[in-house]
Formats: sequence, structure tokens, C-alpha cells
Amino acid sequence: MKRFVVLAGNIGAGKSTLVRLLCAMLGWKPYYEPVAENPFLEDFYRDMSRWAFHSQVFFLSHRVRSHAVLLGDPYPVVQDRSLYEDAEVFARNLFLHGRLTEREWTTYQELYRTVSALLPAPDLVVYLRASVPTLRRRIDQRGRGLEAGITDGYLSELNELYESWIGHFTLCPILTVPGDTMDFVAQSRDLESIAAAVVEHLRGSQGILFPEADAGASRGGEGPAG
Repeated sequence: MKRFVVLAGNIGAGKSTLVRLLCAMLGWKPYYEPVAENPFLEDFYRDMSRWAFHSQVFFLSHRVRSHAVLLGDPYPVVQDRSLYEDAEVFARNLFLHGRLTEREWTTYQELYRTVSALLPAPDLVVYLRASVPTLRRRIDQRGRGLEAGITDGYLSELNELYESWIGHFTLCPILTVPGDTMDFVAQSRDLESIAAAVVEHLRGSQGILFPEADAGASRGGEGPAG
């Protein structure tokens, strides 16, 4: 049966690793965060306030195309990050820091809400929640040069925006995984628990609830993304 699962979470939460492990365990198809040659990126880093809107619109259009491709794939798929996060977390953070003007943010939000309403929602969002110390440790361990300048303050801001987004997102059910306490790499039982919870949620059952995530682990309903 066709299933479309999104795996969401902050930088360093372990999304790509969990996508790979879940797909290997369940026999599903992984879709990793696409690398896009953003023609505005160099300009953006030189003058963020001038080019933030152009850059974010490009990323949004790229995400929409990827979302459409996933919907057309006949196999069950797990996606590493979604168009919702681009808008509700990363673009919103730019607006809060004054990189997007009020007019640009309003225009961007109207575009995002229009396309997200037209695209069928995923069957499930798996939110990998992790604290800043956990994120920092994993970022340092993987040693990616592009991530060297990421500060704890920035990670904290993104965490707050992720929590706000998850708290208002009603397009599909949400399964929250406590990333600080569940080691799905070293502990096979943790990975098995997560996979079992995903399957149960897709069947429409509450399934396994993780102790640290009970309050917001499963929700469903209809309505716009917050």
C-alpha cells in the first residue's frame, strides 16, 4: 500500500539516519533532502536582507516539485524534511530576524499556504525532538564544514519554531520521538519501537506512545498548517 511519511526535525536531530534505518527495516523507499543549486544563495550570503525572499521562494518551489514526485511514487516512501518545515521554521526565522520584510513574508505565506492546500498531505509526520546539547553533539560528531558556524542560539531558535509548528500542524497525524533518550542507531530495540509505532499510527491506531512524548505524540484532523 502506498504510504507517504515525513520525518521532521532540527539540524543534527538524526533525520537522515532514521530515514535510512526505517526504510531498511520496513522495506520502504527513502527520499533524502534534495541538494538544490539555488541561484540566489551566493547573493543571499552576501546580502541576506536583499536576497532572502528570492532564495526562500526558490527553495519552496523546489520542495513543491519534490513533494509532487513523492506522491507519484507507487511505493511507500519516507521523506527527509518537508516543504512545511522550510516555511514554518526556516523562512519564519528569517522573518523574525528582519531578513524578510512584512510585505515579503505575507506574500511568501500566501504562496506557501496556496500550494500546501493544493498538495495532498502526508499520511504521517514523525517529529524527531532533540535538545540543543544533543543536536550540538551530533553536529560536532559528523564534522560537516558547512555546519561549523551553527550556534547553540540558532539551534534553540529553530527548536522553538519546530515546537510551535508541530503544535499547530493538523494536516495529518504526528508521532513525536524523544531523540534525547532513544538511540535508534546503537539500540535495535529503540529502532524497532519507532518502526512499530509508525506502522500502528498508519493503521489508525494510537500504538506505542513514548514516555517523553505522550502529550503530543498523536494528533489528527483537517485544517491549514500553522
